[in-house]
Amino acid sequence: MPLLPSRFIYVCLHFLVLYFQVQESQQTSADFRVYVENRTGTPDDLSRKQIRIYQLYSRTTGKHVQILGKRINANGDDGGKYALLVVETETFGSHIRIKGKESGYYICMTNKGKIIGKLQGKNPECVFVEEVLENNYTALVSAKYKGWYLGFNRKGRPKKGSRTQQNQQEVHFMKRHPKGKVDPLPEFRFTTVTKRTRRARRLKPSSN
Repeated sequence: MPLLPSRFIYVCLHFLVLYFQVQESQQTSADFRVYVENRTGTPDDLSRKQIRIYQLYSRTTGKHVQILGKRINANGDDGGKYALLVVETETFGSHIRIKGKESGYYICMTNKGKIIGKLQGKNPECVFVEEVLENNYTALVSAKYKGWYLGFNRKGRPKKGSRTQQNQQEVHFMKRHPKGKVDPLPEFRFTTVTKRTRRARRLKPSSN
């Protein structure tokens, strides 16, 4: 039996090493994704909780999300007491609960996709996941009902989660400082809304 050239053996060994490295990398990535999903899927009482107070500017109405109690809309004025939101981190990751500072009610989504306010925010239906979009807006998708977003139509009324998609203007929001307040967390960036922003919003078509 003829001996294989040493160069050929070296090349084969090199490819084998590369193959195992790729396999290990893919396995590590998969394991990390599973870890993140597990961590974000259940409440974590050990992680440090963070609380922020800000407003959510609606791209559709040009006003702010406000929690009046059981009723929620996107017709709040800048600095309005019902437009001040207390945002609590829920788990490892970007899971949050949103509560009205004045009303004490949380934004929740029912199994029919209806947006309502609830006094008790521990229910998984009251947990949302922040998604930062390429256009610098933020979308909030239900942690329980995948693919269902918090959204409001042109009149400021809540849209059913089952009728929302990430690319719709109705689900796009900007985080804004409370009027006259300074952000206590310097690393947390807010987006300033200008008259030019409002004009651009009016010129763009919106899907219902």
